[in-house]
Amino acid sequence: MGNTIKGIIAFIPSKTCQNYLLGELEEMPVDKMVDLSSKQLRRFPLRVCSFKELVKLYLSDNNLNTLPPELELLQNLQILALDFNHFKVLPQVVCALKQLSILYLGNNRLRDLPPELCFLKNLQTLWIESNYFTHLPVVVCELTLLKTLHAGSNPIRHLPTELKNLKELRSIWMSGTLLTDFPPVLLEMPFLDVIDVDRNGIRFFPNLVHMQSLKLVIYDHNPCRNAPKVAKGVRRVGRWSEETPEPIKRSEAEAELEKTIDNKEAQALPPKDTTSQSNENPTEATTVPI
Repeated sequence: MGNTIKGIIAFIPSKTCQNYLLGELEEMPVDKMVDLSSKQLRRFPLRVCSFKELVKLYLSDNNLNTLPPELELLQNLQILALDFNHFKVLPQVVCALKQLSILYLGNNRLRDLPPELCFLKNLQTLWIESNYFTHLPVVVCELTLLKTLHAGSNPIRHLPTELKNLKELRSIWMSGTLLTDFPPVLLEMPFLDVIDVDRNGIRFFPNLVHMQSLKLVIYDHNPCRNAPKVAKGVRRVGRWSEETPEPIKRSEAEAELEKTIDNKEAQALPPKDTTSQSNENPTEATTVPI
């Protein structure tokens, strides 16, 4: 069925039309997963709330902007996908799903997150990319088990210092934001494995050698004049990475030139006369051409 027809049917509240959109969703699925992505839904189907053992719920790519309070009945839910919808505010009921470990909120219209998000103590992965955040909500820094944070494609200019409190964080993805400087707080997070700051406005990268856990740093598409220095074995993606050497600074180039000249002058000096005490086999000193 085409999306246009689905969209028209989604406006019709009759049980028959809603059943047509939801398909054969009468009983709890054996795999404890419900996927209602791309159904043109405008309201959440309440029958799903009766599946109290549900573990995964995908509602991506619909027209949702609210969720019913009955969603709180799904206390075993671990994965919730709300990306590609029309949410301007995160519904409070989401913060009551305390077993959530993965939450997808990307491609909505969110500008902030509620303080109650801190109740999600088991959250390990959070996707909030492609929203309207002008700053990273500080409540994110209270998610102590968070391992992966995707916050790219938002007009974010700075990262809060509280971010360093996330000791379990291993990867942060900030591609396509408005960073003009490498976030200083990341230098205080040596436990990070992956840093992605692709497509920003960063002009200078600090030394990252001290970040012993780092495995990958992505810094391409920045107006930078240097590459971040990293420890041996760390992969860099960007200008002057492993494949293309970083340009030598002027001071380093001058020092290298002076060293070359000194070497040539040393080679041009005649060797010391070691035949003065024996004239039987005199030899002529020769110079090495420059």
